[in-house]
Amino acid sequence: MGADDAVVIASIFKILLVLEFARQVAAGQLDPRQRVRVTSADRLGGWGTAGCLDDLELSLRDLAYFTMSVSDNSAADLLLDRVGLDTVRLLAKELGLDRTRIVGGPRDLLESMLAEVGARDEREFAVRYPALPDERKRRLAMLDPAHATASTPREITRLLQLVWTDAAGPPEACAFVRDLMSKQVFRHRLASGFPDDVVVAAKTGTLPGLHMEAGVARYPDGACYAIAVFARTHDVSTSRASVDAAIGRVAGIAADSLRGAGDQDTYAFAYRRG
Repeated sequence: MGADDAVVIASIFKILLVLEFARQVAAGQLDPRQRVRVTSADRLGGWGTAGCLDDLELSLRDLAYFTMSVSDNSAADLLLDRVGLDTVRLLAKELGLDRTRIVGGPRDLLESMLAEVGARDEREFAVRYPALPDERKRRLAMLDPAHATASTPREITRLLQLVWTDAAGPPEACAFVRDLMSKQVFRHRLASGFPDDVVVAAKTGTLPGLHMEAGVARYPDGACYAIAVFARTHDVSTSRASVDAAIGRVAGIAADSLRGAGDQDTYAFAYRRG
């Protein structure tokens, strides 16, 4: 359904970001052990280093780990500074993801929201945003695929297929991305729709009224299915347990239908490795 509709991808863009980092490491352009200091100026609030109260120091590869495992926005911004925004955009083109557009990193998104709401800082935004009518909230540029970081469900599953078949870069780079996606701590969306013996590696994305996840489900028989689910809610909350559960249910239904049909569709693919 809607495989070629433009959709905001939010933090799902971090798959491309970490893939580009891993490719540069494989090419010897970056040392994954290089130390990076995360200061108060880098913190955006949220998970991982983004929510720490004190400065800390860690390696580039640990920034990649936090970027994927807990969707750490500060880690993603610092990693993007190292690999380059234009390079990530070029990677999307190289992989044939012609409708995928990366506007910027998490800080760019935050600054866009502040400016649009007329807030000087995050504290003022926290006061102004809840007071906006829901209709005004829905018109924010960050929720519009014509202005925000966006792609299509078909291109996102294509990206996953390339990563899982070692066609998105050197095998070690693709393996690095697969490993980090398997360590994502959030299990309330795609993973909730599969039996315990199905291994799901995925990346979430969340914005007010937008709930999404893209990942690969691997069954015990070795068959893998790339799935992308994008949900829009009538209200503009960021936490909806019922929607998260629905994302898992439709992901399971999609995979089950493919396993029964032995074929492909726009949201999933199956293959056996080895």
